[in-house]
Amino acid sequence: MSLNKVILIGRLGRDPETRYMPNGEAVCNFSIATSESWNDRNTGQKVERTEWHNITLYRRLAEIAGQYLRKGSQIYLEGKIQSRKYVGKDGVERTAYEIIGSEMKMLDSRNSGTAPFDGGNGYAPAPQSDHQKPAAEPYAPQAEPPQRRNPAPAAPAAPMEDIEDDIPF
Repeated sequence: MSLNKVILIGRLGRDPETRYMPNGEAVCNFSIATSESWNDRNTGQKVERTEWHNITLYRRLAEIAGQYLRKGSQIYLEGKIQSRKYVGKDGVERTAYEIIGSEMKMLDSRNSGTAPFDGGNGYAPAPQSDHQKPAAEPYAPQAEPPQRRNPAPAAPAAPMEDIEDDIPF
């Protein structure tokens, strides 16, 4: 038995780039940063290391990410790691690693213009503290949206006051 599963929580390093494949399916690419810190044993000073992860999302999840995510957005992401080989401009073969996302939750507050979404399973409220009322059950779409053949350019997302009324899924 084997398992290829990645779980990341990080912030976007750039705005997502969404494009459409010839079959009409959306593809969204962006990078997120994860950081860890510790105290150096010898100097006692705090040391921080940041890792950058290239992310690829497909279909409806790609469309949602392209519409709602921006540079600096914090997300929870689940997926798998995938490698691909290529030859660089210098003629040297290299290996690139990317995360193919299967589930995403936006962790920013509603005031920042983003809302939680899990990969096609519907709206999922952000984690709440003990003094807040529990969230309602997530909305689960009945069917996959139809394929797009000639996609229109995505309009910028409008500021959201009441997210439950504004999200079309």
